[in-house]
Order: sequence, then C-alpha cells, then structure tokens
Amino acid sequence: MSILARLARRNFLKLGLGGLGLSFPSLVGLRAQAPNRRQRTCIVLYCWGGMSHHETWDTKPDAPPEYRGEFAPIETAVPGIRIGEHLPHLARHTDKLAIVRSMHHRSSAHGKGMYWNITGHPPMAAEVAVNQPPSRQDWPNIGAMVSKFHRAPAGFPNAVQLPYPLVDNNTLQAGDNAGFLGAAADPIIIRPDRGRPWGGVSRDLGAMVLQRAEGVDSPRLITRQNLMQTIDQRFTGSARSHDYFRQMASDILLSSTVQAAFNLDREPHYLRNRYGDHLCGQSLLLARRLTEAGVPIVTAICAAGDLNGSAGDHWDTHGNNFNRLKRDLLPPFDQGVSALLDDLHNRGRLDETLVVMLTDFGRTPRVNGGAGRDHYPSAYSIFLAGGGIRGGQVYGSSDRLGAFPRDNATGPADVHATVFQALDIPLDAHFEDNSGRTYPITDGRPLPLF
Repeated sequence: MSILARLARRNFLKLGLGGLGLSFPSLVGLRAQAPNRRQRTCIVLYCWGGMSHHETWDTKPDAPPEYRGEFAPIETAVPGIRIGEHLPHLARHTDKLAIVRSMHHRSSAHGKGMYWNITGHPPMAAEVAVNQPPSRQDWPNIGAMVSKFHRAPAGFPNAVQLPYPLVDNNTLQAGDNAGFLGAAADPIIIRPDRGRPWGGVSRDLGAMVLQRAEGVDSPRLITRQNLMQTIDQRFTGSARSHDYFRQMASDILLSSTVQAAFNLDREPHYLRNRYGDHLCGQSLLLARRLTEAGVPIVTAICAAGDLNGSAGDHWDTHGNNFNRLKRDLLPPFDQGVSALLDDLHNRGRLDETLVVMLTDFGRTPRVNGGAGRDHYPSAYSIFLAGGGIRGGQVYGSSDRLGAFPRDNATGPADVHATVFQALDIPLDAHFEDNSGRTYPITDGRPLPLF
C-alpha cells in the first residue's frame, strides 16, 4: 500500500518532491500545521452512489410490494426504531444514532448530489444531470471548512480524505477540494496503490505506508530539504507556492508520531478483524486512529470503486438492487461502521468524535423493471452519532411511500450547520476567498439533535 494523493497542480513532483528522496507518489492539499487544544473531531462516512433509504434507514413495510421491496425491517436496540434486516450490527447501535429520514435536495446527478451534501451548498445548474469538474470558484468541502477553524498537531494534515477521491476515478470533481479557499486548504487524499488489483483484499487496505526512497536516511533527507530550500530562493511564483507541500512531506517522513498514527499494524489483530478485512473497515479504523491523534476531520469514502474487495455499481443500484445490497454493499458497511461506533464507545471517545453518514441522494420509491431503484433526491436518510448528538432518536419522516419528506424537511445545509455546532464552530463565522469576498459558512439551521 502506498500514498497516491492528487495535487491540484499535477507538476508538483517536477517542482522538487522527488528531490527530497520521498518514495510516495504525490500529495494533495497539505497544509501548515499548528498545535491546538483538545477538541472534538469528525469522521464523515460518505456513501457515493446514493444509498437506498428503503432498504436501510426508512423501511416501508406497509407500502405496496413494488415500493417496499424485498427486505423486512428488524427491531433495534431502541424500541420503536426499525431498520433494514441487512444492518443487524448497526441495529444494536441505534442507541448511539440520530437518524434523519427527511433529507432532500433538487439534483439527481451523482456529482451534483455529492457536491450538495459534501459542501452544504447547491451546485450551479443543479437541475442539469451533468457532473462538474473542480473549480476554485466552488464551495469548499466539509473537510476544508472544518480545517479552517480547527488545526491538527504539528506534522499532521488538518483534513484527510481516504481511501480515494469521492468518485474514485482519475478526475477530481467539484466537492473534492477546498474550492475558493485555495489549494493550501485542500484535504490530503490517500488511496491504495493503483498497481494493486481491485479484487485483491489485504490487511493493509486503507493504511498509508510512509517510507523514504532507498538509501535516504533522516540526516540525508534533512540535507536534501535544506538544499531544496536554497535552490528555491532562485525561484518565484509556483515553486515557492509549493513550499508547504514539501515541508509537510518531510514532516511526515521525519515524525515517528505521525508515522505511528498511520500504522494499522499497531492495532491488535482481533480489532482489525472486527472492522473487517476489507477496504471499508480498514479505512474506518485508520480514520479512528487519525482523529484520535488530533486530525480535526477525516472523510472516509465507503463506496466508490471498492467497498469490500470487489468491483460493482456501488450504492448506485439501478439494477439488481436487492442482491447487490445484501451480498456486497451492506455487510462490509454494517461491519465496519458498527465496529467504529463500538470502538469509539469503548475508548470513551464517542462524545469527542462526531460521526456523520452522508450520501448523494436516495433511490426511487418504485422498484424498476431491473429489480433496481434509480436516482432520487426528493427523499433520503442519513445519520449522525457521537459529538454531543443524542442517540436513540429519529428526526423527520418521509411519507408512506418514502417519496417526499412528511415532516421536518431537512437539507444538506442544515446538516452542515449541525456539524459546525457540534464542533464548536460559530455559525455566524465567515470565509474569505482570494479576492477578499466574504461568505457565511452556512445558510442552514442546526438540527435539534443535541
């Protein structure tokens, strides 16, 4: 396993990272660090593709068959709260969850639905079903926004996204970076080595291996760093703009504390097994280690490209919805997320760690002719846990078919406001872009979940 992070400027390696003797390919969005007091951290679980709310958090057992689908609801740890039968582990943790069943927005395109949820703001031309490339005019994603207010300990990135970009391909999309906050605020993106077959599951999935180039020890690395700084004095503009990337790279490779946080081998074998020997579980374990070390926010993409070691259509279940969910998608998600909640609880860190599950949108109430459900932004579900959130509750509801919010309609902006409140970020705070224009951090209202 190796780092493969993508810089907004692809010529970073040519500007001197290789000259430091670093063996990992590239970094994206590394920022200067500053120590900070103990503070709440956040783990975002992003389920790209649109998780079907009918089969998970908002079952409709009394609806006609073409709406309710094949799965039955099951009882949970909280009387009166029932969820889908293929989430048995999470059913035991509903006392920790605040399930929101009244989410909605207006875009049925994956990239735009993702952008809306991950930034808390609607994309341009939200009704057009075309995904957007990233732009420095975009709203920053939630990782970048949180990192503007909370700083990691020295040597650590302020925001991490793993184990790959949101949609897991070679093209970043709007919402993958810090937008108008600039490249220095971009979260670092970590993903598996592309040389590894997607079907090959191993115990280092989700881990970040930090190693120097062959023959480069710490003194030599420091010497090379000093040499690069001397050379940089002859350059202006773009070369100098990457100083913080090189500094972060050397900090990571020279800090035993940082390397230890990324080392999943330090976890006991039984605990790694509880999270699951798959990409989803090991990524969540790494997210727990990083937030425990003081990284303010980690976004784990529990979907795109490889959830449990096999390729597939992810949560975008237009066809074969029920088999894909019960065979490939829900088991690793159920295992990994329940292990995360249990682990945080056992460590006494659940109140200090906000866990937020987001997704693009829901799925159509009516099952289509291919036994699937299609894109549907008018109703979907998410959950929050920890971070001061009161568990064992359901906020909002959808109508009898799961087609539209029935009460307490909630939008992505409201979820972001709730996250900011949990993390003690002032809701009247503002961001400033490179041109000096100011923007309020959110136009939503925090949900009454505390």
